[in-house]
Amino acid sequence: MNVYDRYVLPYLIDIACGLPMVQAQRRQLVPQAQGRVLEIGMGTGRNLPFYDRTRITRLVGVDPALQMHHLAQKRSREAGIHVELMGLSAEQLPTADASFDTVVCTYTLCSIPDAAQALREMRRVLVPGGKLLFCEHGRAPDSGVRRWQDRLQPLWGPLAGGCQLGRDIPALLQEAGFAANTQSAYLAGPRPMTFHYWGQAQVA
Repeated sequence: MNVYDRYVLPYLIDIACGLPMVQAQRRQLVPQAQGRVLEIGMGTGRNLPFYDRTRITRLVGVDPALQMHHLAQKRSREAGIHVELMGLSAEQLPTADASFDTVVCTYTLCSIPDAAQALREMRRVLVPGGKLLFCEHGRAPDSGVRRWQDRLQPLWGPLAGGCQLGRDIPALLQEAGFAANTQSAYLAGPRPMTFHYWGQAQVA
């Protein structure tokens, strides 16, 4: 791991993930989590202040970026929520089938190398009737914006920790066997980075 990825990138990601319009998305989504909760890509713990502690019985967070864990642990203490942090990616989760009531995935599918496999794992660990709560930026509906996503990707990816600007989130959810109630819109900011998808999904 180079100096940029180890010492600079975690703080840049934390700043970007803490922008007001992003925090607003978290604020409306994360409090819906209940029961045993698995958060995919916990990162620096930006979701932690928004969990309703009265509704969750266990919170497990996974993220392979160990250099971000200390920020997540700090936010865990500030929020008064105990988190079991695991330093791994989501393509192979070391948990039993049907072991979580809710999976939370925010601003994560863009950077998981095999997002389709990660979603299949999320589906596997959810109990029957369990919910996937998701909020992701991704493929824009406008052809001109999509062209800019393609042009920017070779520069953007290395600077943003492998983030993919143009992933088709609804298609990935469907292919993984989820039926999703999805909302979408541009948020404030440069359009290639700000087309968002969010909502709930259950096993189809």
